[in-house]
Amino acid sequence: MTLKGARERRVRTGGVDLCVAELGDPAQPTVVLVHGYPDSKEVWSEVAVRLADRFHVVLYDVRGHGRSTAPKPLRGGFTLAKLADDFLAVVDAVSPDRPVHLVGHDWGSVQSWEFVTVGRTEGRIASFTSISGPSLDHFGHWIDARVKRPTPRRVGQLLGQGAKSWYVYLLHTPALPELAWRGPLGKRWPRILERAERVPAGDYPTGSLPSDAAHGAWLYRDNVRARLRRPRPDAYAHAPVQLITPEGDVFLSERLYDDLDRWVPRLTRRTLPAGHWVPRTRPDQLSAWIEEFVVSVEGGRPVPRPTGRHAERFAGQLVLITGAGSGIGRATAFAFAEAGARVVAVDRDAESAARTAELCRLVGAPEAWAEPADVSDEQAMEKLAEKVHRAYGVLDVLVNNAGIGLSGSFFTTTTDDWRSVLDVNLWGVIHGCRLFGARMAERGQGGHIVNTASAAAYQPSRLLPAYSTSKAAVLMLSECLRAELAPKGIGVTAVCPGIVNTGITATARFTGVDEAEQRRRRQRSARLYGLRNFPPEKVADAILDAVARDRPVAPVTPEAKGAHLLSRFAPGLLRRIARVEPRL
Repeated sequence: MTLKGARERRVRTGGVDLCVAELGDPAQPTVVLVHGYPDSKEVWSEVAVRLADRFHVVLYDVRGHGRSTAPKPLRGGFTLAKLADDFLAVVDAVSPDRPVHLVGHDWGSVQSWEFVTVGRTEGRIASFTSISGPSLDHFGHWIDARVKRPTPRRVGQLLGQGAKSWYVYLLHTPALPELAWRGPLGKRWPRILERAERVPAGDYPTGSLPSDAAHGAWLYRDNVRARLRRPRPDAYAHAPVQLITPEGDVFLSERLYDDLDRWVPRLTRRTLPAGHWVPRTRPDQLSAWIEEFVVSVEGGRPVPRPTGRHAERFAGQLVLITGAGSGIGRATAFAFAEAGARVVAVDRDAESAARTAELCRLVGAPEAWAEPADVSDEQAMEKLAEKVHRAYGVLDVLVNNAGIGLSGSFFTTTTDDWRSVLDVNLWGVIHGCRLFGARMAERGQGGHIVNTASAAAYQPSRLLPAYSTSKAAVLMLSECLRAELAPKGIGVTAVCPGIVNTGITATARFTGVDEAEQRRRRQRSARLYGLRNFPPEKVADAILDAVARDRPVAPVTPEAKGAHLLSRFAPGLLRRIARVEPRL
């Protein structure tokens, strides 16, 4: 199998032929992607295609894997020194006059730590992004420190990582790994990845998997015990390092990197809510972080660090907000941007959406895009979803926020009034959940959907029959979706604000009155909301809190919280309050 659109060459080194693939413009900075075990270079295919728009991307099959030949004999043919020889041969061939940006996953990261800490590669590596693979030298010192100075906490860390490393012991057994991989395990591995790691089915792994895995066992046998027993004392990185740690990695503890600052003077840390095989499960976010890091190093400036609330939770995630041109939507976009998320601002007013995206970039979003769309238009939303998934990736957070207001008694509310309110407030939410939520579920890596309902969803009002009905439907839809999507790791939250000082009063409609009375009531409502002066920024903060804590319902404002409490414990009192005729 070859990567679509890739240019292939063979590089001869140390008695083996390495299969090297290149994408993108060779005049641009070179990014070298090194695969792990038991993979081949195709594990990077989704990431490589995304990076090739901006960089010269190079992938190669490690010796004994994919379309590269294996050393003879196998024993002693996979030492870190020989792997470093291979790396230098590749970069000399693809980027002889310019240092490369190195990215490694799993064993690709383990060997890349060797490359970035030995003297003979100094000046050839501009930066290193490490994913799910520690330096064996650092690991050895980590173990040594805990054995020599044990505490209950340190012993627990040792035992925890020892349990996660069960497979390492098996790979050191003679012949057994080879028999397993060339037999039943090799056949079942794709299904195991799909079930355990939720790796999408498709053209990965490649047909060379059994032999790749059998050869790759020597990566462990030739290096692990020797380095853990006698770790190098000078394993300091001579290039900036970006560490990406998947929080759900079943093979590696996050505690392994506690002492990393000692070895890496220029370190950027990232965490990702995902499993081990992030090049396949989260290529969009991984590509965005690699691109941001490479650009920062090329420009000689540090990676910007998000300072907003929940920055560790949302940094780098892809978030789409509808109704983002103003009010709660714009404030929510800013809050996610300050937390370092990539933001897609959607609004039917294209200029307002563009302004929101521009401001998001100024307040901290690494990337922000504006997309005009009317959420009530099913075809427009389908086109939006197609573009977003193609250009930006699968969403991590969806905020269905767009909505309109309508006030008036039931008998002055026409069928057209009902349609307009339900089309935006309910169908807009349905379109978003269906089109974007389905892709979240297919990806299998979790996510979150936020639907903006209202305190009117559970607080009856004689003057808001259409509006309250639409928001009550959103609340129940959110509860139903939460139950259905829970097994997929996707949370759903209904946010229920009360009176918030936004621009909704300027566009709200009042039924059964003429234009002059419409204007008067809008002005009066705007004054009341202004006097209440509850800012949309507080709603935005509540949305981020609700996502971070996976809350099913999030009432916002004191009156919304009070009404929610009454709806559960004293609904009769709410009904009596609803009968009072308000002064207009």
